[in-house]
Amino acid sequence: MTLVLPAPPLVATVTAAPRRFLPVLPVIALVATLALPVSEGGGGGGTVADAVSGLVVVCCALRLVRGRRRPLSRTAAVVLGLPVVGVALATAGAASAGAGAAGLVRYLQIFVLVPAAVMLLVRDRRDARLIAWSLVGLALWQGAIGVHQYVTGTGASYRGEEIRAVGTFGPTDIMGMAAVVAFGLVCALGLALGSGPARLRTAAAVCALALLLPLALSFSRGAWIATAVTCGAQLVLAGLRRAVTVFAVVVAASVVLVGGLGVGTAMLQERISSITQVADAPDQSVTDRYTMWTAAVDMWRDQPLTGVGLKGFPDHRDGHASLALSSGSDTDGAGAGFHRQPLLSPHNMYLLVLSEQGLLGLLALAGSWLALLACGLRRLLRARRSPGGQDRALDRGLDCGLDCALVACGLLVWQLVDFVYADIGGPSTVLTALVLGLAAWWALAAEGAKGTEGTEER
Repeated sequence: MTLVLPAPPLVATVTAAPRRFLPVLPVIALVATLALPVSEGGGGGGTVADAVSGLVVVCCALRLVRGRRRPLSRTAAVVLGLPVVGVALATAGAASAGAGAAGLVRYLQIFVLVPAAVMLLVRDRRDARLIAWSLVGLALWQGAIGVHQYVTGTGASYRGEEIRAVGTFGPTDIMGMAAVVAFGLVCALGLALGSGPARLRTAAAVCALALLLPLALSFSRGAWIATAVTCGAQLVLAGLRRAVTVFAVVVAASVVLVGGLGVGTAMLQERISSITQVADAPDQSVTDRYTMWTAAVDMWRDQPLTGVGLKGFPDHRDGHASLALSSGSDTDGAGAGFHRQPLLSPHNMYLLVLSEQGLLGLLALAGSWLALLACGLRRLLRARRSPGGQDRALDRGLDCGLDCALVACGLLVWQLVDFVYADIGGPSTVLTALVLGLAAWWALAAEGAKGTEGTEER
């Protein structure tokens, strides 16, 4: 007779931890790929992150088949499936079959398939927090590289000096590091405002303050505006008393960094003031942006319902843009040579969809996003009003999930605001799909998991 002894508790915990997070590991791998350097000249095709995003979808499909689960609820299927309507119509109206197919695959990847896979792979709040912390870690890594680029003069070219922080994304994707750092800052602030252990909340707050510097050195006006709006919304949703305290800390840190240490004072002030210089001597980048916005609106007027077709903006741009539009933007530095980058999109996601997919496409895509935001905010407010709400949770050690709510809703708000100044493109675009998936989990999937919420943290 063989006597089988039970494993010690510590060994059982260590061996069970990887299995516990195994379903969500593909999502973490997707975040980790964005820490790798982007090859020069590789922005025109697929990236490693795109390949891993496909792996996320495959892993989700295998898990569903193995568990014989129903993929999505009826509400989730409608909300996440809405973008398919406009994309399908715009694909039929594309100038060429190849361009239409490429646009169809890209839109389905970013706005349908990967968000649905992330939503289904995230099972509870522990998975959501792991993803949030992974985004914070990625932001710290990219931010540290960006600060080093600014200090050593090895960043992307800005006003003749190679000081612009771009991380590993290079000068052809100058918004990449800014988006990653902003996502990490939003996650860190949401975790700091939650009801977790005090040491984790303190660590998250420190990370949020540390990420302010690389975000400033990215010189990305759109990222600054989106981050300010999102962080303000998070603070108000978490409670007015705490909002006042955090605002005071941020102002003090800003005074020390900019006023006391002189971190990029002149250039930062010039960049900030340029945000409002729309009619009074705007720089060329602002002129190009508003010229392309006008061109996108003119395209929509020509084809109001279905637009000019997927990937059709570059072909119709010159026929609708004024002579104020330049031929392209110059990129240089950060280990890459001088490159003239053509202006192939209006740098406004809403106008891009409106011009290429028409009013039907915009209503379908933006309607999906607004539905996620409305459901997420409704659930967030319900979590605050519940018996395990924020104030009582802090006093009684309960988990009301407010940190997950602030992270998910905050990331979605940031993305929706940033879409006013940016559109999809570049290696960091897969994070947009992750953001939508995490928001969908909180707004839709977690809503149907009330029976497990009370035991998932035990």
